[in-house]
Amino acid sequence: MSYTLYPLRKSRLQRSELAVPGSNPTMIEKALASAADYVFLDCEDAVAPPDKEQARKNIIQALNDLDWAGAGKTVSVRINGLDTHYCCRDVVDIVEQAGHKLDTILIPKVGTAADVYAIESFVSQIEVAKNLPHKIGMEALIETPLGMANVESIASANSRLEAMHFGVADYAAFNKARTVVIGGLNPDYPGDQWHFALSRMTVACRAFGLRPIDGPFGDFSDPAGYTAGAKRAAALGIEGKWAIHPSQIELANEVFSPTAKEVERAERILAALKEAEAQGKGAASLDGKMIDAASEKMANNLIATAAAIKKGEAARAKAAAE
Repeated sequence: MSYTLYPLRKSRLQRSELAVPGSNPTMIEKALASAADYVFLDCEDAVAPPDKEQARKNIIQALNDLDWAGAGKTVSVRINGLDTHYCCRDVVDIVEQAGHKLDTILIPKVGTAADVYAIESFVSQIEVAKNLPHKIGMEALIETPLGMANVESIASANSRLEAMHFGVADYAAFNKARTVVIGGLNPDYPGDQWHFALSRMTVACRAFGLRPIDGPFGDFSDPAGYTAGAKRAAALGIEGKWAIHPSQIELANEVFSPTAKEVERAERILAALKEAEAQGKGAASLDGKMIDAASEKMANNLIATAAAIKKGEAARAKAAAE
């Protein structure tokens, strides 16, 4: 094991991330009552230019008026890109007026570590000026060739970054890839054309203590296609996936949740290894298979996820009863 280790910067339950346009207050209110772990209120692509300013105002009001934490939700805002004239006002207005209720900021089209630093410089100043009670996290949306080319340097930079998301739609557009549906598979490609990008981003995240999150699947009338994509992402170690429609929330939650059988086996692994340790052994056998320290890490990860899910479900149930 290397002496250079980067622990997880921030643990959050992020199986399902519901994208909600800031221009639609009704959808924002519905998001609060949904089963999504994470909600991001969008200032960017889901909002037409004439509606940008009103969307920002709607988001500020929703952050202040709705009890996101009480509903078991992590709430984020996707700001407009650094190359737009909306970005500065998004950061300043939202953080100044509602930063105390905001968990993270999702930065679109991150190309270099300096892009994250630019947003953090504003946020840090506002947090001090407003005496905010907590430190707002950052999340990077990797959706350009430049961002993917620099994914390791972005992940390794000293920053507030907690997670990276794969923005498959813009990534395909920038690469001039031929696609059938956003996040879907092109039958002309022998396999999954997104595998390399997802795998590279995931490795960068795991190397430097970030959470890897998969992006959207555009055809919300195809639950089987969404589920298949989510399972491929989960197999790589990705923690969750966007939902661009409420019907996709439960699909993501199911794929990225450990089953009762998996939790039970994880508990048995820990018990078997503890017994082996008492006998002076570093490995053990369970159900005819060898288990060791790596098995212990995987079991602990799974049990921690199950505990976070249980906590989130309890918070949602309590909010619904009130």
